[in-house]
Amino acid sequence: MHKFSMAFSVSRWLWPTLPLHARIRRMWLVHAGLALALIFASLWASGEIGRRRAEVALAAQARTDADLNAALLRTVLEKYRALPFVLSQDGALAAALTTKDAGTLDRLNHKLEMLAAGTKAAVIYTIGNDGIAISASNWREPTSFVGNDYRFREYFQRAAAQGKAEHFALGSVSKKPGLYISQRIDGSNGPLGVVVVKVEFDDVEADWNASGKPTYVVDERGIVLVTSIPSWRFMTVGEIAPDRLAAIRESLQFGDAPLRPLPFEIVRAAGDGADLVRIVMPGSAGKSAFLDMRIPVPTTGWQLQHLVAAEPAVDAGVREARLLALLVILPLLAGAAFLLRRRQLIALRIFNEQQAREELERRVAERTLDLSQARDRLQTEITDHRNTEQKLQAVQQDLVQANRLAILGQVAAGVAHEINQPVATIRAYADNARVFLDRGQTAPVGENLESIAALTERIGSITEELKAFARKGRATAEPTEVKDVIEGAVMLLRSRFSGRMDVLDIALPPEGLQVMGNRIRLEQVLINLLQNALEAVAPKGEQGRVAVRVAGDAKEVSLTVSDNGPGISPEIREGLFTPFNTSKEGGLGLGLVISKDIVADYGGRIDVSSDDSGTRFVVHLKRA
Repeated sequence: MHKFSMAFSVSRWLWPTLPLHARIRRMWLVHAGLALALIFASLWASGEIGRRRAEVALAAQARTDADLNAALLRTVLEKYRALPFVLSQDGALAAALTTKDAGTLDRLNHKLEMLAAGTKAAVIYTIGNDGIAISASNWREPTSFVGNDYRFREYFQRAAAQGKAEHFALGSVSKKPGLYISQRIDGSNGPLGVVVVKVEFDDVEADWNASGKPTYVVDERGIVLVTSIPSWRFMTVGEIAPDRLAAIRESLQFGDAPLRPLPFEIVRAAGDGADLVRIVMPGSAGKSAFLDMRIPVPTTGWQLQHLVAAEPAVDAGVREARLLALLVILPLLAGAAFLLRRRQLIALRIFNEQQAREELERRVAERTLDLSQARDRLQTEITDHRNTEQKLQAVQQDLVQANRLAILGQVAAGVAHEINQPVATIRAYADNARVFLDRGQTAPVGENLESIAALTERIGSITEELKAFARKGRATAEPTEVKDVIEGAVMLLRSRFSGRMDVLDIALPPEGLQVMGNRIRLEQVLINLLQNALEAVAPKGEQGRVAVRVAGDAKEVSLTVSDNGPGISPEIREGLFTPFNTSKEGGLGLGLVISKDIVADYGGRIDVSSDDSGTRFVVHLKRA
């Protein structure tokens, strides 16, 4: 029992301010976090180790394959290098170059033809000092070299000057690439000509292609000469300087090949003469990762590059290493979890026993105290209930009085704002009537008085509507013509904005388009929106524009009021529909609040958007 108490004390020392269950949960969370961190770290580390081991093994295999391919290529080269030298010592070639007799040349053609067939050389031909081919193994074929001028060829020029030469190029007649091995033929009186053996690497390329691993050979300039992928021929490893590229093209060594860079993207250096690259392979939709192994081709200035697909081997190595790491780390974590759970069970048992003992003692003490103070608590509760009831009655009376004052303020402000515009219009009509009386024009006076009478009726209607709203909370919705609402609102605004009404661009809706609402209240909404828009574009003068558009579908009608004013500032826009929020001097800030409430009464809504180019209000109403 003593050691259990010590374990419980240790757990309380670790998290002294937390309950036992909270500490247990915290310990499991810490264990889970450490386990996940350890698993992720081990997976990452093992993955990197597996990746590096796979790349090392892949590089070793790639080097072995590259050495074999290079040995095969060297064998082919050495097979044909001795042939030009042997032919240069043949008296028949020297005699043919000296006499150029038809019979001699014919016998030489037959001899070269048999020799090319026996050695499997692509073609063997002899060139005179003037650069004209006098005999060739392909003398019977349409693409015979006999009679062609090869003075421009580098292998002829170098052999004539240095005695021998090797030059890889695209055939000017056959249009097939190959290595031209040339040897000068010397006579007693000096050089007689040059014998050339062309070697084509079709068999070598076919062997490389059969392995399924791309292999290619580049010269010292980085131009692909021999390759298992025909589309890569005469492409370049990297960019070639423009002046050097122009010289290569001018020499016609590779015909009209564009000499574009290979579709390689070096990811990183893998070491040991190899790079990890990404390549767009022919027929592939994306880029694949390859290990590019580079080795020099002996006895040449060439370099052989062998590609091995890296992703399968690397992925397998990573998976194997990570699986091994999981096999090691998961049992360790499971053992740690078992020990942690065992320790927690011991601490929990000790804690429960202590809690049960303390709970028993507490209940005995509480029962004794309850019996001795029962009457005092009952009397105290009765007194508290009475005091609470009195306070509740006082609070209820205060709330009723505050509610009455709030309703009274809203109704007073609403009535003042609702009748303000008709009264201003009446004043404008009265002033106009006085001017017409002074001029002796009675007809306009009568019209103005009729308008004044109509506006007074409208004020009465507004008052009645406000009284009805105060009694019932919502005016009765009925089918209302949208066109009548627009015309009525424009009529009320005409006197106040008589000099600025030309900025209005109103597209009246067709007859019969109705919404659910009350005409007077909907006119008030439109008056508020038009008034704000006209005041917003006032500084622009004739450039100001206020547009009114109506659109609708089977369920809803939208009425849009837009202007090209300066827009609404973000501070005002955030509380745009809050009472007493206004940017106009002398404004109450109730117009949009009342408009929103009116539209909401009829099941609609108001949307607003604003920026530097203007403001746009859209009133959505239910279609009748």
